[in-house]
Amino acid sequence: MAIRPIFIPSYDTDIFVITKEIEFTWFPGLSISQKQKSISALHNAATNNNYCASPLEVSTKSPHTIGVQLSAFNLSGTHLNDPTKKYTVETIFQSSKVFEFGGPYRDLMYKSSLEAKKDPRLLTSGALQYFLFKQQKWGLIPHTIFYDWIYLNILQMNQSLIKNLDQYDAFTDIEFNPKKSINCQAYSLALFKSLQHRGLLDEALLNQESFIRTISKGIIEPATPTHQLKLI
Repeated sequence: MAIRPIFIPSYDTDIFVITKEIEFTWFPGLSISQKQKSISALHNAATNNNYCASPLEVSTKSPHTIGVQLSAFNLSGTHLNDPTKKYTVETIFQSSKVFEFGGPYRDLMYKSSLEAKKDPRLLTSGALQYFLFKQQKWGLIPHTIFYDWIYLNILQMNQSLIKNLDQYDAFTDIEFNPKKSINCQAYSLALFKSLQHRGLLDEALLNQESFIRTISKGIIEPATPTHQLKLI
């Protein structure tokens, strides 16, 4: 058995995203087929407990094409000055990290998502201090604020994906273990849907200040559900 979170967009409470921890049968193994068995078990447990009706796995292991496309490794946009090039959520995120002894490593922007995530400098440059993107500094608190900002902005550039999201009411990432990680693409997607439904998305994405101000209107249940965090 295993426990993983499922993220449910909330449209009428003070919480933007509701996080539920689901216990389900885990199928060990690294193959996609084993991962998808675990995904199916997770989704069945969530629907059987009436947490949702139509969950979507958001990762490269998703059985649905749209779930793969929405993964941080694949979701891309022209977020820099050159409109001819696209960058993924993952490469932007990793290339914006500033450490105690190095960074940001801008060359990671031009690598594959996997290469960027696995770059050894990310583990040998000391403690993470902050993020620097487009000359703007983002702190480490609230924990997922920068990752969410990047994900939501790039998703907004992909209207063909957005129009197909209405059929899903919850999101998972089978690779996300809240005991080991903080940021989660499934959580960010649920946050996008919540803000969109509430009519807050455009305001949130105006700029850094507006994003933080908009998010502060609600209570955030972090992807790592150890506590609730009120942004101020």
